[in-house]
Amino acid sequence: MRPEHWHRTEDLDRFLDRAGDFLRSRPAAHTVMLSVTEAVRRRGPGAYGDEPPVYGTLERDGVVRAAYLQTPPYPLQVTALTTEGADSLAAHLAGLGHLVPGVGGERETAAAFATAWQDRTGATVSLRERQRLYRLDTLTVPEPAPAGRARIATASDQPQLAKWYDEFMEAVGEPGIDAGSWADARIAYGGATFWETPDGTPVAMAGVTPRIAGQVRVAPVYTPAELRGQGYAGAVTAEVSRAARDAGADEVLLFTDLANPTSNALYQRIGYRPVSDFAVYDVAVGESAAGDSVAGGSVR
Repeated sequence: MRPEHWHRTEDLDRFLDRAGDFLRSRPAAHTVMLSVTEAVRRRGPGAYGDEPPVYGTLERDGVVRAAYLQTPPYPLQVTALTTEGADSLAAHLAGLGHLVPGVGGERETAAAFATAWQDRTGATVSLRERQRLYRLDTLTVPEPAPAGRARIATASDQPQLAKWYDEFMEAVGEPGIDAGSWADARIAYGGATFWETPDGTPVAMAGVTPRIAGQVRVAPVYTPAELRGQGYAGAVTAEVSRAARDAGADEVLLFTDLANPTSNALYQRIGYRPVSDFAVYDVAVGESAAGDSVAGGSVR
C-alpha cells in the first residue's frame, strides 16, 4: 500500500474535483468547508480577503482521507485527523513556509494540530473557543412568540444588514469581510431574515448558508444589545430553521460558543441536539520552522 501524501492547490475546481465527494460524505462534520467553498465558487477567490485561498488533500492510492482549507486571514480549517495525520499536516505546511494564524476543526483534531504546530515551529498556541455543533431535531417554536413577524431581507435592507453584520463581528471579536459585500451576497440568495415588530422595525436577524450536500447552517444570529431578552433571537432562529427544512434541507445545523450558556439553552429549547464538539486555537506571533512570521488569528 502506498503511503499517504498531502497535496496543496490554490485552484478551487481542482480541490473540489479531488475532495468534493469526501466532503459530501459527512456534510454535518464538513459544513464549514462546504459553505466556504460554495462562497468562493459564487463570489470568487476574493470572497474572504485579498489573499487567495489555499486548499489541500491527504490522499492514498487516489482516495482522499482528509482535507484542509484556509481563506486568509481566517484560521486553517481541517477535517478529522489522527494524531499522526495532524503531525503530518503540520510538517507539510511548515515545510511550505505556510503561515498558520490559527486552526479550527473537531475538538481532538484541532488540539492535535495545535500541539504538532507548536512542537514543529516553536509558535505559541492558545485555545480561543470551544464550540458545539447542533443539528435540528423536532422544531419547537418558542411560545409565546414576540409581537411581529419574520421577513426575508431584500435589497432595500442592505444598509441595516451590513450595519448589524459589523456589530456582530465586533461583538464576537472575529475578522470580517466587507459588510456591504456580505449583505449583498446574503440578499442575493435570500440568506438573511429579520424579525420585525408590528410597525416594521427590524429587531433581530438570522442568516443561513446556501444548501449544499443537503445541509444548511444557521449563521449568524444577532440581536442588538438593547433589544435582547425579549424572545426575538429565538423567534427568528425558529423561523429560518423551519424555512430551511421546508425548502428541502436534510440537515439544519448551527454552531454555538460553549462559553455562552444562554444561546446553548435557547437552541436546545428550539429543538437542536448536539452532534459533536469543535475547537479553535490561535497561533501567537512567532517564527515558523521556515523562518516566516506567524500572525495571530481568530475564528470565523
